[in-house]
Amino acid sequence: MRSRYSAYVRQDIAYLKETLWPKFQGRFDEAGTAAWAAENHWAGLSVLATDKGGVGDRDGTVLFEAKFLSGGKLQTHRELSRFRKKAGRWFYVEAVPER
Repeated sequence: MRSRYSAYVRQDIAYLKETLWPKFQGRFDEAGTAAWAAENHWAGLSVLATDKGGVGDRDGTVLFEAKFLSGGKLQTHRELSRFRKKAGRWFYVEAVPER
């Protein structure tokens, strides 16, 4: 999660695509993601909770808040993200409804 947040800050769109679950990479909107990342000033990431995601796990979730300035206003994006491991590497799968 932290590496993907850093990729938004650095506008490393290729990394965001590479760490997206492989079946979704073909539909990844690189131009739209690049524009959104560039339009905002990133102000911080807080990881609020995690479930699973350890060395022996295949799945895990991360609840986080990312703060950013957009149009001169501080915004907070809160998301519960699901990650899945494949060949020893973690991939972002989707946002899931908070429990």
